[in-house]
Amino acid sequence: MLNEPTLEKLKSLKLYGMVKAMEQVQSSPPKELSPLEFLGLLVDAEALERENRGMTRRLQAAKLRHSACVEDIDWRHPRGLKKSSFLDLQSSRWIQAHQNVILTGPTGIGKSWLACALGQKGCRDGFTVLYRRASRLFDEIYQSRADGSYPKLLSRIGKCQLLILDDFALAPLEPHARYGLLDILEERYERGSSMITSQLAPEHWHKVIGDATVADAICDRLIHSAHRITLSGETMRKPKTSQKEEEKTK
Repeated sequence: MLNEPTLEKLKSLKLYGMVKAMEQVQSSPPKELSPLEFLGLLVDAEALERENRGMTRRLQAAKLRHSACVEDIDWRHPRGLKKSSFLDLQSSRWIQAHQNVILTGPTGIGKSWLACALGQKGCRDGFTVLYRRASRLFDEIYQSRADGSYPKLLSRIGKCQLLILDDFALAPLEPHARYGLLDILEERYERGSSMITSQLAPEHWHKVIGDATVADAICDRLIHSAHRITLSGETMRKPKTSQKEEEKTK
């Protein structure tokens, strides 16, 4: 019969899923389980516990800007989001294939939220994700060059399977930013996926990047094998008019 020494041994082995399952069995014994079935129950519980812990770690490390998930996407808002194309991205196969996603459209249309939703789905599917606003990443590049930690930064970002770069091309890039971005993309090329959100279409990125040669190299690594989603329409941040206000306007 189950006892405290057995539970303590499982805890010492960090088999916390089995511990929970055994405690549940003690409180509510299942009917007619064979030894193999009981073992299978414990193994399944441990596997589920480890999967959940891994997903929690990946979500914490991702530092996503929005608590978003693909199941909560509002398909009713008219913004040109094609359901069939986006559902294909939800499978995360593009991350497995080291492909990129470029999400463009006006401010307030939901680009960052959609990017975080795909990032969250990537975490759920077992991929490591890192979210950064472009300006924040460029600040990190500048600081790491100053304190000597630049190689570590490149290594850390290079290892993540999906890099989300939000609000790219809002302002012209400083030299450290464009060369740093090129280093990061080179580190990740054909080894990881990138998701870029921007108000500007890629055709206009050259001017913002600022150096024709570097811009060609950056765009080649981002646009090559990229899934492109172009959104349009009114901002989703616009306050909804109350029923009384609507009646007054009639």
